[in-house]
Amino acid sequence: MNEALVIIPAYNEEAALPGLISEVRAEAPDHDILVVNDGSDDKTEEAALKSGAKVMSLPFNCGIGAAVQTGFKYAERMGYKAAVQVDGDGQHDPCSIARLTRSVLNGEADVVIGSRFLEKGGYKSTFARMFGIRIFRAINSLILGKTITDNTSGFRAYNRKAIGFLSMYYPDDYPEPEAVILLGIHGFSIKEVPVAMRPRMGGVSSITGSQPLYYMTKVLLATFMNILRAFLERRG
Repeated sequence: MNEALVIIPAYNEEAALPGLISEVRAEAPDHDILVVNDGSDDKTEEAALKSGAKVMSLPFNCGIGAAVQTGFKYAERMGYKAAVQVDGDGQHDPCSIARLTRSVLNGEADVVIGSRFLEKGGYKSTFARMFGIRIFRAINSLILGKTITDNTSGFRAYNRKAIGFLSMYYPDDYPEPEAVILLGIHGFSIKEVPVAMRPRMGGVSSITGSQPLYYMTKVLLATFMNILRAFLERRG
């Protein structure tokens, strides 16, 4: 067993997984790979197994939060020193995995986020998505006292301490921005490094149409609940 694990949550990603897993093996050969099949309707599980990854399959579609937390629980139980979260659609370039892992293993931070926005002229998105990203950036930066440029990035590395915490406490549904707040208010150090994003290798995005607005509203409410809960815990 290697000391670092790549966690790939996947829902209906049979088209993207073979290429993605092959790239991960080439770019991070000293990392184990776990695909968490989130109750897919297609051959995601078969594609991951044929590609040589470890696979855990949820009995039905539980959502990205449950899939990623399943990966954390596995990493915690198996004793990995670091875990890297990588989306199953192939948008995250595996060439950055080793850098993210080194950052947490070298003690630079408990959590290292791969940001699309640290370098100018890079990632472009729709107006609705960028509006939500800027809102999360403003609110999370205000709460944490430091600027986190890419709160919605699902390309992240975690050290052993963060893995243990998130194996017990990880947000549901669209968890990335909420997890930043949760980690920050519990004293975990967070750092960002620049990464590039690519087009999807296959499948369809789960956030389309008017969903970015729903997503933003739901996550903001959850964020404020986390802040209130932390405040009450400190007073108690």
